[in-house]
Amino acid sequence: MWNISEAYIDGNFVPVQGTEVIQIINPTTEIVMGTARLANRDDVRAAIQAARRAQPAFARTRKAERIEMLGHLQAAVLASADQIRDSAIEEYGGVFTRAQWISQYSAQCFANAAQILEHYALTRPIGAATVRMEPVGVSALIAPWNSVAGTVCSKLASAIAAGCTCVIKPSELSPLQTRVLTEALHQAGLPDGVFNLLLGRGQDAGEELSRHPDIAKISFTGSTATGKRIARAGVESMKRVSLALTGKSASILLDDADLATAIPMAVNSAFMNNGQACVAGTRLLVPRALLEQVISAIQAHVATLRVGNPHDPDTSLGPLVNLAQYERVQQYIHCGIEQGARLVVGGPGRPSGLDRGYFVRPTVFADVSAEMDIARDEIFGPVLSIMAYDSDEHAIELANGTVYGLQAYVFSTSHERAHAMASRLEAGTVLINRVAPELLAPFGGVKQSGIGREFGVVGLESFLEAKTIVSA
Repeated sequence: MWNISEAYIDGNFVPVQGTEVIQIINPTTEIVMGTARLANRDDVRAAIQAARRAQPAFARTRKAERIEMLGHLQAAVLASADQIRDSAIEEYGGVFTRAQWISQYSAQCFANAAQILEHYALTRPIGAATVRMEPVGVSALIAPWNSVAGTVCSKLASAIAAGCTCVIKPSELSPLQTRVLTEALHQAGLPDGVFNLLLGRGQDAGEELSRHPDIAKISFTGSTATGKRIARAGVESMKRVSLALTGKSASILLDDADLATAIPMAVNSAFMNNGQACVAGTRLLVPRALLEQVISAIQAHVATLRVGNPHDPDTSLGPLVNLAQYERVQQYIHCGIEQGARLVVGGPGRPSGLDRGYFVRPTVFADVSAEMDIARDEIFGPVLSIMAYDSDEHAIELANGTVYGLQAYVFSTSHERAHAMASRLEAGTVLINRVAPELLAPFGGVKQSGIGREFGVVGLESFLEAKTIVSA
């Protein structure tokens, strides 16, 4: 049994002052694995003070020193990759293959940031001026439960590269993942106060980070509703804000797509991370003439997906994170049926043979219209909506007919057609004939899917401010 009651502040694990205790429940078995005590505003203030004390010296570190630190972080996280993987499987039901990838990716974030920093000019001449790229200052990094290690490490890597000290607040739904990751990061031996890490609720710890005048920047990944609250709270002290928010991504099958390869990728993009991914391609746009053929192919492919024990490397989908999320997804499945969509795979309830755990039947609807809730809302579960289109123009209209714009997918055998389509999609990222991202390229959304970008050079620059110096 886990009993987590510490935060990581000023280089040490210290007891939290908060009094709220939550249970850690295994979503596969519904068995309580332990408890966690959440930090309160006083804990957050202590963490901010530690980061503020460390900021001046850290800002003066040389590029080579920060590259060395990033190397230590990479090695420390890589050494704990198995424990990071297993904590994700146990705590939110991430399947083995994805959890394994995330654990490796988390370490790679630091190598990527070191590579970017090594070749980045922190000082450059522009006309008669010298422009210095300086750290923005103490930064708050707020991460979701569905990819704690990956999100924390990608944000932290850019912040360290830029010379920013940090206060990190993962979701309160991830105490086990957070503890394992914090122990790994501690092994890197960074100076005290450079990063501080605690768990707390958004309305308490998160709000304190959003409002505190000593926080210069917030980097948040999560829902649009929460992102708006953070942005509003940060206006008073003019915080720099990066927001990676809700998605409702479209996958577009063009009429020349190779269905044998495109269908598995499209389904996998929708069901990745048990459907709990902001970049999930949950709207599949299909030429009307190919609709029934595509439906038959999807039915056949979904039938091959194994739902069950996430520890098994052959498992395709595990459980949802908790009972509340399970019930939310069930409501959307019922809503799709009630609003007239055609259920072609799955449906309400658990998969056959699974009587415990927050498992959802992988569900696919056809004849979905743009007005239906399942086509409009981010469900965050394995539910795919198929929408028929009559022309490329119609496909673009449907794909862009959402308030969100995080990611999109295009499948075609024509390079020219696919890139022409991609150029007209309102999305921060478009993947063509693939579902894996490029981790050195900018990531982020347009419209209500966010503000700013992470990863690569742009991710580094999100933690930097330009200072112009002009002399006579």
